[in-house]
Amino acid sequence: QVQLVESGGGLVQAGGSLRLSCVANGRPVNNAGMGWFRQAPGKEREFVAAISISGNTTPYGDSVKGRFTISRDNAENTVYLQMNWLKPEDTAVYYCATRRGPGSLQSLRSQSSYDYWGQGTQVTVSS
Repeated sequence: QVQLVESGGGLVQAGGSLRLSCVANGRPVNNAGMGWFRQAPGKEREFVAAISISGNTTPYGDSVKGRFTISRDNAENTVYLQMNWLKPEDTAVYYCATRRGPGSLQSLRSQSSYDYWGQGTQVTVSS
């Protein structure tokens, strides 16, 4: 059984930073694709960032490129999302997800390729 537990969300002013964490119980993060997605009120869930098994491929959504960074700590079996220069439009529930096996760049961006999801953590950015 795989369980993903996110933490680190909260309320921050525009221009501030937050770091989200995702602990993956039951699946080594260095043997899985790991992704972050978000869903704002009234909107569809969208891709934010992902990291491949090798760690060499880290795609980002266009709206967060240059501001967010995904990383992982294999020893802690944790994936992080460092979010800098936050904007009010970054307000959303952020979800961590994991997928088995190597995947293409397209699959890392695709929600349907992930088989386990966390419960989500709320990020609110005030203007």
